[in-house]
Amino acid sequence: MFTAFAGEKRIASGDLPTVALAVKTAVDAGVERNIVFDDATGRTVDLDLRGTPDEVKARYAAPKPEDAASGDEAAKPGRGRPKLGVTAREVTLLPRHWDWLSGQPGGASAALRRLVEAARREGAEADAARRAQEGAYRVMSTLAGNLPNFEEATRAFFAGDQKQFHKLCEGWPRDVREYVGGLVDAIGHAD
Repeated sequence: MFTAFAGEKRIASGDLPTVALAVKTAVDAGVERNIVFDDATGRTVDLDLRGTPDEVKARYAAPKPEDAASGDEAAKPGRGRPKLGVTAREVTLLPRHWDWLSGQPGGASAALRRLVEAARREGAEADAARRAQEGAYRVMSTLAGNLPNFEEATRAFFAGDQKQFHKLCEGWPRDVREYVGGLVDAIGHAD
């Protein structure tokens, strides 16, 4: 999901083709200061708005299943070991760590993969909450960084005081307040 703003006014929310088309329409009508956010990360998205509205929408449409099938036929597997997407990187450990790893079933690489997967599973919820908080802060600082009570609202946000946060945001433009407030509330429900 993506959300587009023209200044402090929300102009679209939805999938990328829908939002890109709305931004294209706004730009063609002379609206400036457009910004598009990826709702999941809070990062801004640059759009290529060249061409007709249909071309813009098509540019951001998901690939059709028949397009993916024709690409699969062109990339038939060859001889040899399959490419697994493995990237060799350097790992620096102490000799006692290498000794322990070499004694593990499957060797050092398999043991490291198991350790990483266990750590990922163990911290998945905390990592998701942290990423959501970072995303909400990105959006909030971009849209509301110059608005009244921004610093105090930020403190309330990071303290997890949603009630105080919403109180401090009351003077913000409605669309900004609702969008940022929704992101903040979603984090509160994730805890």
